[in-house]
Amino acid sequence: MHKRLQMFALGMVATLFLATPAFAALQLVAPSAVHDLLLSHLPLGGPEGEPQDATARSTLERRLIKEAGGLLATEGYFSPLVELRDIDGGLVLQVEPGLRAHIGSVNIEIRGALAAERRQKLIDDWGLPSAAPFRQAAWVSAKQGLLRELMAVDHAGARLLSSQAEVDVEAARVDLHLVYDAGPRYRYGEIRIVGLQRYPASLVKLYSAPLHPGQAFRQEDLLAVQTALQNTPYFSSVSVELERSALTTDEDGVAPATPMAEPAGEELRVPVIISLRERAPFRISLGAGYSSNTGARVEGNFRNADLFGRAWELNTGARIEQLRQSAYADIFLPPDRLQRRVSVGALVEKSDIQGLGIERVAFAAARVQFRGSIEQRLGLNWQHERQSPEGAPSSTNRALTATAGWVWRHAEDPLDASEGIVAQLQLGGATKAVLSDQNFLRTYFRYSQGIPLGKSDGLLFRGELGVTAAPSRQGIPQDYLFRAGGSNSVRGYAYQSLGVQEGSATLGGRYLVTVSAEYTHWLDAKWGIAVFADAGQAADDREVLKLAPGYGAGARWKSPAGPLAIDLAWGQLDKELRLHFSLAVPF
Repeated sequence: MHKRLQMFALGMVATLFLATPAFAALQLVAPSAVHDLLLSHLPLGGPEGEPQDATARSTLERRLIKEAGGLLATEGYFSPLVELRDIDGGLVLQVEPGLRAHIGSVNIEIRGALAAERRQKLIDDWGLPSAAPFRQAAWVSAKQGLLRELMAVDHAGARLLSSQAEVDVEAARVDLHLVYDAGPRYRYGEIRIVGLQRYPASLVKLYSAPLHPGQAFRQEDLLAVQTALQNTPYFSSVSVELERSALTTDEDGVAPATPMAEPAGEELRVPVIISLRERAPFRISLGAGYSSNTGARVEGNFRNADLFGRAWELNTGARIEQLRQSAYADIFLPPDRLQRRVSVGALVEKSDIQGLGIERVAFAAARVQFRGSIEQRLGLNWQHERQSPEGAPSSTNRALTATAGWVWRHAEDPLDASEGIVAQLQLGGATKAVLSDQNFLRTYFRYSQGIPLGKSDGLLFRGELGVTAAPSRQGIPQDYLFRAGGSNSVRGYAYQSLGVQEGSATLGGRYLVTVSAEYTHWLDAKWGIAVFADAGQAADDREVLKLAPGYGAGARWKSPAGPLAIDLAWGQLDKELRLHFSLAVPF
């Protein structure tokens, strides 16, 4: 047995010849707009060989006409001509779909206690408007889309009572009639928590503030609470939903015999069910990797999500890199009722980068709060640092710094910088009057924006500005000064090699400027190529702030953890070609 396919295109008509066990030669002739649809679904098989008599042929023809007509109707063709003909000794199914029907009038009625403004907006946003081509899939999608929007706010028990598409074949017109019932307004009732063993219910309620009893129902509230709980270290799975038996209708639109919701006039208070599965509190992770910035590394991390049995999260570990080694411990408290989360931590670090040896100890406390798309961080940090630059005297710096920072994200995928905006502002200051060796005020701003150019191309712009206002950089820890260069800064230069020269070492300066522009072309869904130009400099005097340009090309890979880059860049000032990349492997 064998099958041979030959495709021909004649204007708007595509022709397909099939030699199959069903028929010796079956030819389908139809406009390209409907050809693939018919080919995929018509029953081209049948008894062995061609029909042997007029009765068999008539049966086959009726079947093909019926099924072709049904398929074409789903695409809005209600007056097709379908014929089974003999041509050159073979059977030919010839299809002329006729005129495609378009939407005529749209009549939508929404009953129930619905605000007039919202009722009109739902009708105005109807997804299959007048003059649009009729398609069965679009008709179903539009009906369900309006119902989802209706159910998303206040009216969780809304339902579609009736829908009708009246077809005028001669006019190639379809008139739509729909009736929805919004039902009563829903408000949250009591919160019922299922699945807790280790943690108290009060922990869950810290994350469920949007579901306060008496608040109006919004589907996005349920999703927000579910996401917030899922992102904690406490739970491996989370489900947040209204109690199904309390709704006026079940999933099939049938009203229960005895509604369990508490009626209040035109409103119902419905219990919220939060179903949880707790995660094991302890987790150990190990990893290794390599970065062109700091070299090869190994690291280990230990987490305990229930420290002292109080749902405090301990995150501690160590990282050993070629140029930097560090150990840390942080404790995160559960959020308060305003979703503010407090943490305290300690860090010990040793590094030797660009001839500057640093040994430092730091203690910090911070409070983080998310307000919509803005992350706010307030903190207090004390550092004690010993600097040992090659070819210059060592020094010791201390600072007790009050800090404030804001990050604004406007992007669908936070891991993908190719589309969206991220803006970051940091402020910090210290005074000699309180455990510090220098008075200073540090300001840092970073901005990046991805601009899509069609489906396969995009631009990425990035810039940084930093100023530390102080009488001198002496006595200020390096964390509050600036160096530039490396894969996330100015490519074409070694990591933190742009700064203030002291002896044979590069130290941080009080001023920073970097800019970057990158063009990426995606070859397929995962791989792309890019060209870029960077420029930047860090200095201790604005008058000598001469930008160092770098430019090059690289490869891009959309990994599960986000886009990864391998870049080859030329540093114009150093006149060197450098490879920039980072690779991490957890195990």
